[in-house]
Amino acid sequence: MEPYRHCVIKSFKHNGHIHRTWQQNWLVPDELLEEGHKAEEMKVFINRQTPIQESDGKIWISRVPAVSFFIPKQWFNIVALMEEGGVRYYCNIASPPYLQGDVLTYIDYDLDVIRTVSGERTIVDQDEYELHKATYHYPKMVDDKVQEGLQALLQRMDRNQSPFEDQLVTRYYEAWAKRSEEVGE
Repeated sequence: MEPYRHCVIKSFKHNGHIHRTWQQNWLVPDELLEEGHKAEEMKVFINRQTPIQESDGKIWISRVPAVSFFIPKQWFNIVALMEEGGVRYYCNIASPPYLQGDVLTYIDYDLDVIRTVSGERTIVDQDEYELHKATYHYPKMVDDKVQEGLQALLQRMDRNQSPFEDQLVTRYYEAWAKRSEEVGE
C-alpha cells in the first residue's frame, strides 16, 4: 500500500499573494479512501499540530487535529476540526484545488461556512468578500462561481452529504494516527 504522503497546503488571494500555508499535512492514499470519495476523486489530508504560516510570516501551531477535503472542480473545500466536543466543519469558498507534486494550492475567496457540532451553520466574512471583490475587481465569472460554490456547499451540508459524516472523519484520522505511531511519524 502507498504510504501517507507529506504535503503542503497553500492558499492564495485573487491577486496571487500568499494567504496562508499549512506546512505539515498527510495525504490519505487512494486505497484508503471511502468509495464515494474515490468516485469524486477527493483529496483528503490529515494534520495535527501543524505549523501554519500567515502572509505576514507569523507562524502558529494548530490546536486541534483536522481532516481536510478537496474536491476537483468544486469552488469550496471542507476542513473537519476534531474538537473535544465533536467535529466542527470550517468550509472555505475557494477556487478548485490544484495538486502539483506535494503542494496543493487554491485561491481563498473569503466567504466561509461554519457548521457547529450541533449542526447549526453560519455564513461568515461576507463583508470581507465584498471588500476584496471591489479591491481585486473580481470578474463576473469568479463572482458567479463563488455564489455557485456557496450554494453547492450549503446543499451538501444540509443533506449531510459526504464529507459531512463525523464517523468517516474520525475513521480517517484514527487510521492515520495508528499508522503514524507505527512508523514514528
